[in-house]
Amino acid sequence: MQIEHFQYDNKVVRNFGIASMVFGVVGMLVGVTVAFQLVFPELNFGIPYTSFGRIRPLHTNAIIFAFVGNAIFMGVYHSIQRLCKTRMYSDVLSQIHFWGWQAIIAAAAITLPLGISTSKEYAELEWPIDIAITLVWVVFGINMLGTILKRRERHIYVAIWFYIATWVTVAMLHIVNSFEMPVNFFKSYSAYAGVQDALVQWWYGHNAVAFFLTTPFLGLMYYYLPKMSNRPVYSYKLSILHFWTLIFIYIWAGPHHLLYSSTPDWVQSLGVVFSIMLIAPSWGGGINGLLTLRGAWDKVREEVPLKFMVVAITAYLMATFEGPLLSLKNVNAIAHFTDWIVAHVHVGGMGWNGFMIFAMLYYLVPKMWQTEVYSKKLMNFHFWVGTLGILFYAIPMYWAGFATGLMWKDFNPDGTLQHPNFLETTTKLIPFYALRGVGGTLFLLGTLVMIYNLWMTARQGTFLANEPASAPALEKNVAVTDSYWHKVFERKPLLLTVLSLVVVSIGGLIQIIPMLTVKDNIPTIASVKPYTALELEGRDLYIREGCVSCHTQLVRPFRSETERYGEYAKSGEYVYDHPFLWGSKRTGPDLLRIGKKYPDSWHFYHMQDPEQTSNGSIMPKYDWLNENQLSFSTTKNKMTALRAVGVPYTDEDIANAEADVNQQASKILENLKNEKVPLEYVKENGKKVKITKDSEIIAMIAYLQRLGTDIKNKEEMAASPTPSQRRGFKKATGVLGKNRSKRPSEF
Repeated sequence: MQIEHFQYDNKVVRNFGIASMVFGVVGMLVGVTVAFQLVFPELNFGIPYTSFGRIRPLHTNAIIFAFVGNAIFMGVYHSIQRLCKTRMYSDVLSQIHFWGWQAIIAAAAITLPLGISTSKEYAELEWPIDIAITLVWVVFGINMLGTILKRRERHIYVAIWFYIATWVTVAMLHIVNSFEMPVNFFKSYSAYAGVQDALVQWWYGHNAVAFFLTTPFLGLMYYYLPKMSNRPVYSYKLSILHFWTLIFIYIWAGPHHLLYSSTPDWVQSLGVVFSIMLIAPSWGGGINGLLTLRGAWDKVREEVPLKFMVVAITAYLMATFEGPLLSLKNVNAIAHFTDWIVAHVHVGGMGWNGFMIFAMLYYLVPKMWQTEVYSKKLMNFHFWVGTLGILFYAIPMYWAGFATGLMWKDFNPDGTLQHPNFLETTTKLIPFYALRGVGGTLFLLGTLVMIYNLWMTARQGTFLANEPASAPALEKNVAVTDSYWHKVFERKPLLLTVLSLVVVSIGGLIQIIPMLTVKDNIPTIASVKPYTALELEGRDLYIREGCVSCHTQLVRPFRSETERYGEYAKSGEYVYDHPFLWGSKRTGPDLLRIGKKYPDSWHFYHMQDPEQTSNGSIMPKYDWLNENQLSFSTTKNKMTALRAVGVPYTDEDIANAEADVNQQASKILENLKNEKVPLEYVKENGKKVKITKDSEIIAMIAYLQRLGTDIKNKEEMAASPTPSQRRGFKKATGVLGKNRSKRPSEF
């Protein structure tokens, strides 16, 4: 048997590891800042680039794609070489992948604080960056599949199955969700509208969590846990069942983010059913991991990386039980839009992803630098301070979520809301937000301690850039003697890749295609019209400032919500919304029915300084909207782009855009003048401000005053032109009927 000698590439592993640590600190620091901004609004610093709405997506992108993403590539590049007993397919592709990914992260770090954002959660980056992500992802795939094809090990280990499924599914999700119509290099509109956009986005959003934050880490668990514990995986058959059921079921569960929304009931029901089914494969994988440690618990007590692994898998089990729990409609009715969801996400992010990354780093750095960890005491300190950080983060957020979900639904004996002022439910959360900030700070402290420890570890060792290895050459055309049915997939990577794509495509096709092709799924409403040119510009400002991070635009068909906000949301209201702006969290009240509720002057003062209208508000000031002048040079291009994706702007609408803007802006300016708003004033820093028709605040007011005004009353809805709308209205008024004041509870 011929023995071949080769070298593993540790440089690319090192580079991704360093990038993960650096961007992890940046992402966590931004996260701590965001957390404390909800306690001390002055930490927004009064400038747009550090305001909550702009840096909150910077935090999520930095953690998901920079900290976690780089760690995934670190683990994959290290493990796949050893599992395939070969060097990576191409060193050049490895370098292109590394530097391309860092360039994407840098682009995100620049554009998001500038307000260049699509507003779609976990997909906020604009279209040129989306294209770059696609190209770099293809490079990664070629390099990974090329490595598998030139392997010296016939059997493709379970970890690689998860890597392949991750690659094909993330590619599919990213491409489908990123269909958009460019206006210019920095602006585009989603190709999908309203309800369609919401379904595609949460098909992507939920499964980005599944196939970027879960499946690659399951693959890494299957490799690094046996290596660290020196124990074989507990059950090979369970790993097969885990893999195929997980990737098939996960893709269906996205609509559980849209319960009680304007999406059709059949879509919501599918999401619930598959979410409940998801418990089985998720727990099967987690239990397979924990049982791998059977007989090795003494080692767990001694080896800190194994402690990180155990807590990571435990957090995974908790999060994957809680996800299906939150998909139950009665639980979701309380939890959705609250901090309960924030706690749930961070148990997974900090516990499952964060702790597994720490375990891998503590395992890899001493090996690549051929030395021992500098300080086991510091490693232990990191473990305990990190664990405390998770607890200090999650427990207050669970408490806050339970409290607000119930407060929103509290009624007095006479049938009136017990907490009609939304701000009252927000200010009561400030102590919990402070504790959350403390938890994040502890977690960040542990990460800094780890970086110091690993830095000192590297200093005392010598980096092995090209690690010598040897293995027998893979014999070609060897008959398969093992008749076990799954062996055919484990030895044919291209077949495994294609079949994985087929399995993950089924759920998406069944859910999305009917929503894009069956008109009755989204009935139209005659009174709903496209936004005017000025309202469209105001909506883009709303997106730029990240207002959707704190405000929803979706009134659910609950008595508490219709009493507080007004008529429940209809799917036909959103047919011209590119993208949809339903939001995920209510730190502030829902805005779907805010239009004409207050005079123009109220919105002016509220945006200038929220304390002027809402005493105790934790919303940042947006007084730069008064100072900035809005250019309407791209307005016609925006309307043309929207017409291309289905908004019925006429040639006349587009040609008269400038005149329409002047007319509507003049009316708002006149209203402000009549309401005694000072249109010229001097700021504390001595800067003179003059409000004109071109001021950004005018466009913002135009948009806010438009929201919900297309649906004027229930009688109009009862006379809706489509049978499906009439059925929906009768059903809803049965819940929200004449005797509702006599019903003390929500259900």
